Amino acid sequence: MTTTAHRQAEEHQHTHGPDCGHESVIHEDHVDYLHDGHVHHEHDGHYDECTTCECADCSDVCAVCDCSNCTCATCNHNVCECGSCNDACANCACSECTCSTCKHAA
Repeated sequence: MTTTAHRQAEEHQHTHGPDCGHESVIHEDHVDYLHDGHVHHEHDGHYDECTTCECADCSDVCAVCDCSNCTCATCNHNVCECGSCNDACANCACSECTCSTCKHAA
């Protein structure tokens, strides 16, 4: 079993949702909210900060990263390169995926 490290965000005075007034971005299996200069999502009763892009030349969060040569597996904009689909790597579910940036690829 693999455990993903997460950084808990500050306490919030409201619950994020469709009508909370903060911009939202679908990122992998959750919705991130852009809030006061950072990006976070609900997790087990609290909010976690979004993951940061792992590219050497980037310091943006994965939900909004727009690196032109991104190789980070959790950034939203990477598109599967396996030839069987054209989905974003964060959402790709190809059974025999060979893309280097898809999380589930062998």
